[in-house]
Amino acid sequence: MNSKKLIGRKRIREYLIITFASMLYGVGTSLLIDPNNLAPGGMTGLAIVLNRLVGIGTGMWFLLLNIPILLVAIWKFGIRFTISTIYATSMISVFTDLCTKFFGQYVIHDMILAVTFGSAMTAVAIGLIFKCHATSGGTDVIIKLLRLRYPHIKTGVLYIMTDMIVLIIAAIVFNDLAAAMYSFLSVMVVSFVVDFVLYGRDGAKLIYIISDRPEIITARLLTELDIGVTHVFGKGAYSGEEKKVIMCAIKKRLSPLAEDIVREEDPNAFMIVSSASEIFGEGYKSYFDERM
Repeated sequence: MNSKKLIGRKRIREYLIITFASMLYGVGTSLLIDPNNLAPGGMTGLAIVLNRLVGIGTGMWFLLLNIPILLVAIWKFGIRFTISTIYATSMISVFTDLCTKFFGQYVIHDMILAVTFGSAMTAVAIGLIFKCHATSGGTDVIIKLLRLRYPHIKTGVLYIMTDMIVLIIAAIVFNDLAAAMYSFLSVMVVSFVVDFVLYGRDGAKLIYIISDRPEIITARLLTELDIGVTHVFGKGAYSGEEKKVIMCAIKKRLSPLAEDIVREEDPNAFMIVSSASEIFGEGYKSYFDERM
C-alpha cells in the first residue's frame, strides 16, 4: 500500500476519533458540567456563563467565541495548523447543543458527580483530540498567541491566568462562591486526566535529535515551545562526520509538538524519545524541595 493511502486512512481515523471525542465532550458538558453551574475555565466555562446572561445555547456560544480566535489563528499560523481544530470546535458545539435538546431529561444535578465524571469525560475528549494533532480551540490558541506577544511569561502561568479570569466571572454571574470553588476543582481534574490520557504516568520526556538542520529545529523549539535546548557535539563512528546533537528535556504535553517540528523540518532526522521519571532544575522541580 502506497504512502498516500496510508496517510489518507490515518486522517480518516483521526477525524473519526475527533468526532467521538467531541460527542463525549458534549455529553459531559451538557448533562453534568453546565446544569450544575460549573465554569471550568477556558471557552467552555465562558460559554456557560454567557448562556446564563443571553439565552443562546452553550454549544453555540462555544462556537461563536472560537470563530474570531480561529480566524486569527489561521492568519498567524496558517490553515494547516487550524483545520482539524476548526472541525473539533464545530463538532463540540453541535454535540453540546444536541445533547441538551434531546437528552435534557437525563441531566444530573450533583456537584460531586459533575466535578468528577463530567470533568473526566471532557478531559478524555480533549486528550483524544490532542492525540489527533488538533485542539478544542479557545484557550490553547489564545495561549499560543499570547506567547508570541509576551515570550517572557511562562505558558503554565498564562493558562492559570486565563482560567482564573473565567472562574472569577462565573462567581460574579452565578453569585455562588461554592460553584466557583467546585469549578476550580474541575480545572484540576481536567488537567490531571488530560495528562494521563496523553502520556500515562511518565514524568517527562528526554529527546535527542540528530539532524542536518539543527539550527532551524533549535530555533523553532526555543520560540514555539519555550523549552531549554542543549547542543551536544558528537562524531559519527563510521563516517567520521561531526554532528551537532540537539538534547532537550520537555514536559509531557509538549512532546508531540516537538516531534511534529522535527518531522516537518527534517523527515530523515534521527530522534530518540525516552521517558524521564524526574527532572530537577529551572522550569521543573527543586531538588532540595523534593528531598525535604
